[in-house]
Amino acid sequence: MEKIPVIQDSALDPGMTTDKKPASSGCAQSPARSGKFHVRLTEGRFQNLRRYISWPLLALFFGLVWVELDGHPLLLFSFEHHQIILFGHALSWRDLSLLAGLLIASACLLFFLAVAWGRVWCGFACPQSIWTWLFIRIEDLVEGRANKRARQDLEPLTAHRLARRATKHLLWVFLALATALTFTGYFVPVRELFSQAMQLDLSAAVSGWILIMAGLTYLNAGLVREKICLHACPYARFQGVMFDDHTLTVSYDARRGEPRAHQRKGGDSSGDCIDCQLCVQVCPAGIDIRDGLQAACIDCGACIDACDNVMSKLNRPKGLVRFASEAQLRGMSSRLLRPRLAGYGVAMTLAFAAVLYGFTETTQLLVEIRRDRGSMFRKVDQHTVCNVYQVKVEGYSQEQRFIQVSISGKGDFTLFGRTQIDLTEDSAYWLPYRVCAQNQTQPATELTFTFTGELVSVSKDTTFLTRSF
Repeated sequence: MEKIPVIQDSALDPGMTTDKKPASSGCAQSPARSGKFHVRLTEGRFQNLRRYISWPLLALFFGLVWVELDGHPLLLFSFEHHQIILFGHALSWRDLSLLAGLLIASACLLFFLAVAWGRVWCGFACPQSIWTWLFIRIEDLVEGRANKRARQDLEPLTAHRLARRATKHLLWVFLALATALTFTGYFVPVRELFSQAMQLDLSAAVSGWILIMAGLTYLNAGLVREKICLHACPYARFQGVMFDDHTLTVSYDARRGEPRAHQRKGGDSSGDCIDCQLCVQVCPAGIDIRDGLQAACIDCGACIDACDNVMSKLNRPKGLVRFASEAQLRGMSSRLLRPRLAGYGVAMTLAFAAVLYGFTETTQLLVEIRRDRGSMFRKVDQHTVCNVYQVKVEGYSQEQRFIQVSISGKGDFTLFGRTQIDLTEDSAYWLPYRVCAQNQTQPATELTFTFTGELVSVSKDTTFLTRSF
């Protein structure tokens, strides 16, 4: 990690310009730095908080895919078996609405957080930010600190630097492939996936998917980085309508910091900001927080940590850059309870309650019945008529295996076919059934198939035909 030195002129990165224009406390929209810039790593309480959040999330992402319960993955979206396994609980594809509800509830949570504390999700838990910081740390480890990389960019490329740069990109590619393989493991059983990958026996579809995911990870976290947050993520545009005067965001206290003056040139009338530019150098989005609230800011707190470290070295109070609302910057108190925040809180609570209730009403046994279109009915003799059906039964409980099949209706019906279905063997197939009736006079009669298991019983109605209409 890079320790912030006592502020001198050399603290500025080579090639970086210093904007002496004072910033207001309003919501100015100054653009982020264009072109290539190097993010300087810093230390502080918000960077530690981000690690306490991001590292468990990373461990969960890379580790959860390997966890099994009773021989089944703990989390799997299986296209092959047409089911979703969430923490040992199997869902049918007809329960996908629950996942949509979960996304809506999560969006309400995101909006609630945005109204209260700004873009803390973006800065501390968003996958784009987490992977971007990982790629930046690899770059810092292999090629050196930000100021060193900036100086080297102005010099001719040497063989040693070329080797270090190639090593950096190889590590990026390795991390991108590991990410893509792990993500794919949530759709294809991961042990089967890695076994096929080691034997170079992956299908063209799976191989293409992994390469696309790896390429997107490499581009987004390694090359594009903060541009995704500014230009591709809609959340950056939402913040303007979700924030209010009491929303806590990373802010610069212009009343305390202005007018800016260098440490060695400042006088009694100067503000606390010494224009060291460290808040700009550590920003992953490349903005100057002193220009006010900006769409590119992800509220990661890196500029707060850098500024607090400088204030500590100068024996000045911390908090020149801090999480503060517009009301607080104007010297007013900030209200936690307010209508907009309460509205998002109620919507979030109701959405999560609806999703939790939905999980108690999931499909445990899915039954489909279709008639043989080749023959609506068949006359065996003068008194006997038969109908042919195709039946498919899918179970979504690990504790349920055998299903008993029976029929009922107004008449003398006889069932020909399997009376017991093994869900572990037969759930992926359409099974033929023939139903015959004696002395049936009605042209159409309601017929009920009943499927009974250890935990659930499902009835499915169909029609028994004796003649054409």
